[in-house]
Amino acid sequence: MAKTVLKNILQILIILIFNNFLAQKTPEKLPKNVVNDTISKKDTIVVKKESLDDILHTKADDQRRDVPKKMTFLNKNAQVKYQDMQIDADYISIDDNKNLIYARGKQDSLGKIIEPVITTQAGKKYETNEFSYNTKTKQAIAFNARTEENEGVITAQKTKKYNDSVFAMKNADYTTDEYYIKKKDTASDYFMRASNIKLIKTKNKSQIVTGPIQMYIEKVPTPLILPFAILPFSDKRAAGILIPSFGEREDVGFFLNGLGYYQPIGEHFDLKVLADIYTKGSWNIRPQMNYLKKYRYSGTFTADVGTMVRGIKGLDDYNKNSTYRIAWTHTQDSKSNPFLTFSASVDIVSTKFYNNNLNNNYIFNQNVLNTQQNSAVTITKRFLKLPITITGSASYAQNFATGLADLRLPQMNVAINQFYLFKSKTGVRQGLLENITVNTGFNLTNFASTQENELFTKAMWDKMQTGLKNNIALGTNTTVAKYFTFSLSANIDNALTTKTLKRRYDPIKTVDVDEIQKNIAGYSTFSTSASLQTTLYGMLKFKKGSAVEAIRHMMTPSLSFTYSPDFSSPGFGYYKNYYNAEGALTPYSIFDKGIVGSPSSGVVGALGFNIGNNIEMKVKSKSDSTGVKKIKIFESLSLSGNYNFAAKDHPWSVFSINGQSSFFNNKLSVNTSLSLDPYRIDFAPGATQGIRTEEFGHFSVQGFNVQLSYPLSSEIFGEKTDYAKKYPAKGEVRNENYYFDDDNYAHFDQAWTLNINANYAYSKGTSLLGTKIASVGLDGSIKLTPYWNINGSTHFDLVTKDLAYTRIGFSRDQRSFTINFNWVPFGQYKVYDFFIGIKANILSDALKYKDRSFTQPNAPF
Repeated sequence: MAKTVLKNILQILIILIFNNFLAQKTPEKLPKNVVNDTISKKDTIVVKKESLDDILHTKADDQRRDVPKKMTFLNKNAQVKYQDMQIDADYISIDDNKNLIYARGKQDSLGKIIEPVITTQAGKKYETNEFSYNTKTKQAIAFNARTEENEGVITAQKTKKYNDSVFAMKNADYTTDEYYIKKKDTASDYFMRASNIKLIKTKNKSQIVTGPIQMYIEKVPTPLILPFAILPFSDKRAAGILIPSFGEREDVGFFLNGLGYYQPIGEHFDLKVLADIYTKGSWNIRPQMNYLKKYRYSGTFTADVGTMVRGIKGLDDYNKNSTYRIAWTHTQDSKSNPFLTFSASVDIVSTKFYNNNLNNNYIFNQNVLNTQQNSAVTITKRFLKLPITITGSASYAQNFATGLADLRLPQMNVAINQFYLFKSKTGVRQGLLENITVNTGFNLTNFASTQENELFTKAMWDKMQTGLKNNIALGTNTTVAKYFTFSLSANIDNALTTKTLKRRYDPIKTVDVDEIQKNIAGYSTFSTSASLQTTLYGMLKFKKGSAVEAIRHMMTPSLSFTYSPDFSSPGFGYYKNYYNAEGALTPYSIFDKGIVGSPSSGVVGALGFNIGNNIEMKVKSKSDSTGVKKIKIFESLSLSGNYNFAAKDHPWSVFSINGQSSFFNNKLSVNTSLSLDPYRIDFAPGATQGIRTEEFGHFSVQGFNVQLSYPLSSEIFGEKTDYAKKYPAKGEVRNENYYFDDDNYAHFDQAWTLNINANYAYSKGTSLLGTKIASVGLDGSIKLTPYWNINGSTHFDLVTKDLAYTRIGFSRDQRSFTINFNWVPFGQYKVYDFFIGIKANILSDALKYKDRSFTQPNAPF
């Protein structure tokens, strides 16, 4: 009974619920406030967002789906593509619950990874042993990841990607070894190791920031440890430490040369500060600032300031000297302003700078042999409509032998462009009158020759001379009798100066005394000349079949006549007389030792001659396509001299012979000169200085000079071998490329060069014993292997039988870096220098092997 009642009650409830459901209508649109109240209630259902933002593409040789665990497994040649990322691996698992993609490289039987996981994103390729990526947080973790950036590669034990811009790496190595990057070698020749590295990437550039970092070479740790490093992967300039060379000098001990720091400053400047440190107490600081404004100008400020310490303090050989050098170069772009240009080349050093030099580069490039230093600053103004060029300048010359310094400040030159005195009637200039040209201008100079310690003191200003010179040059030419060129010229010189000379003999000191007087004086001189020149040709032909086919001789003889009056005559007032030690009345010019020079003395009415020659020979040649080859016997051979009709004695001048030629396919260059005195020179018994007599016809040698230069090389002595065709196999020995013969011997092109320079000079004059200078110089290089190079230079003095400056250098191209060794074994400076530098540009900025300053040709801006 009870069961029947319960059953009837349940049936009635079901019917009522069903009828109520069918009786429901679609609700009318509610007011806006009602809707807001409704969706704000806590029991409102919200649709869950998809875990992936994009479609996940997968493929593999074997795919398996575990539905309950929401896992996907991909085996063999597995690949996943998601947004801009692609993962290729031997095994990949996808966990939908954790939003995690895990990939592992191919393993061998022992579980060692033999093929990496390759992940590509945004064009960058990454290689890892294991890799996991969270599709929700966009973060990734990789183990033994290999990341290529710019010129290098980073290998990290663990890498965590926080986002597309920041990567954190644990126990990471960075190298730029090209062989390792291209997988030609399983180990890099060097790397930089850090326990923590952060790689920061932006749209335009990326950089590495590390804590303590140490260099390893061939897996051997070196003492080079930096507390931190910032390596920017950019073509722009970047700050960095400058790595020094090290070595030993006999006079100052062991050293570090060139230790410093490079810092770009804004867009147009950069600064480099170098230091040279020696164990015996010497030191040197070398700041250098470069500046550049593109298409406008560029320049460099440099300085060397240091203290040289030699010997042991307390002993007699101890000395301490301060040295300095200040240099400035400025170059203006020719396109910036063609009407106004400014340039500077300033190089000022202390008197004993090169004798107490602390920068070893001056020793290796032979600057220590300098005997003079010159500086100049110049500004030039041109005009669009005026035929005038104005040049202002200041110059400073130091002579280390005399200790004197010559200062010219300021100088101004005004030059008027050449113009024709008469206009042409027909448009084509003919005859002497229409061809008359005029060149003129004036030069203002302030000059003082003084000691270095007197610069810009009262003593220097007292020595200062001011001079003004004007020159007017007239010239014309025409053709005479078709084959002769006739020329006429005239020169007028005008000069003013603020100081003149007064000379007297001091009988007490028994010397001539020169007194400089402050007064304004001037002179005018003129001279004129006429010349006649032609060209003659001669050809000597030989029989057919002869090795020499012909010899051609070209001769250019010329005659000239020059006239100038005797400006030492009393009528001009340019010369005065004084009584010398013998009591004889002796003339001298009041302009001697002056800045504007002195007028010539004696009448000049000289007939001069010059005979120029060019001799060539044609010979048979199988190597030439025409079958004939030209050989120059003498490129030039000239004889010159003159006869002064107005001279009271020795009317003939010294004869000069000059020759220039080249042989062996223009390889051997020969330059020679010879001076012959036509008058006999007499020597008194026991005298070393002779007297020139009036006896003509002896032609004694007064001077002779010959210079030889011959560049030799491996290419001259044989054709280059085609090793690829000659030898069957090619391979590497310690990363050097060789070709191997059947006996397994290595072969390569062993290139070498050798430049030979020889010089012989003999000077006699009127002395009994002449002086000789003779030397032989060698400069060359040889490649011992494709990556080993030896170079050096030396000079041997044939008179003293001594070796002069000698330098020997070794260089080794060690894949990623270069090793240089330079040695000067003889002379005042005995020094060796050793340097290791990384070649890659990215590390040349952090560990400067060469700085990418914008003063170099490949400037980034």
